[in-house]
Amino acid sequence: MLKRLASSSLSSIRYSFISSASSTSTIRLVSSGSLSPLPSTKIEWLWRRLDEAHGFKGYCSMAMGMRSIGGSSGSLLRLNDLRDNKGARQKKRRKGRGIGSGKGKTAGRGHKGQKARGTFKFGFEGGQTPLRRRLPKRGFKNPFSLTFQPVGLGKIAKLINAGKIDSSELITMKTLKDTSAIGKQIKDGVRLMGRGAEHIKWPIHLEVSRVTVRAKEAVEAAGGSVRKVYYNKLGFRALLKPEWFEKKGRLLPRAARPPPKQRDKVDSIGRLPAPTKPIPFLPDEDALTATAQGTS
Repeated sequence: MLKRLASSSLSSIRYSFISSASSTSTIRLVSSGSLSPLPSTKIEWLWRRLDEAHGFKGYCSMAMGMRSIGGSSGSLLRLNDLRDNKGARQKKRRKGRGIGSGKGKTAGRGHKGQKARGTFKFGFEGGQTPLRRRLPKRGFKNPFSLTFQPVGLGKIAKLINAGKIDSSELITMKTLKDTSAIGKQIKDGVRLMGRGAEHIKWPIHLEVSRVTVRAKEAVEAAGGSVRKVYYNKLGFRALLKPEWFEKKGRLLPRAARPPPKQRDKVDSIGRLPAPTKPIPFLPDEDALTATAQGTS
């Protein structure tokens, strides 16, 4: 009876339950010509009682009919009804598996020619002069050029007045980075500029990569000193971010000597970790060291 009921139209059937003293419930089906839709709460209650009394879970068509009576669109959602959307999963295209597959024989490469047989050099144009050689050359890029980030004396004086930099200690490039005197994108070092030199009225000691003539004169006139130090790529990274080496479990690298083309542009080799006290600067420091080694 339930199978015939599930397949028939439910537009003219009204359900009513009669509770009895027994554990199960009986169902009375009453036919009528004109019925009003049942409330959704009663439909859900009716569906549960059908499941408990008669094992009605498998008859999804019956559930769809009950939904239509209650005025709700759609059917009950079950795990065994879940499916991917149409076209969500596509089969992998298999080449060279017969002419019936559509990609057999030549596998989409066509007939003969260099592209059908193998690979060729990128930019090859069949033997004629390629485009990259037909265009003229413009400009020159020096592979040994260095990019220094500038910082003015006025900004350093402003940070000292704000209490962010201690003028009694050595001001290194790490100090300038930690106090945001220079940006984060530092490539090869820092160049000290003379902008705002009139604000320097007390002695300060700095270690930078390069320094202009005006900035050096202003610092020395106030009783301070500027030392040009050399750091290679790895040493400069160890100066600015020593915590990276500690995190990786590595030791700080040793200070590297400058290349021959930069020996006359620096005063000394940079120290690692970042120094806090200035080194007494002597113009003939190398000459005095050589003399002491010769006498001994």
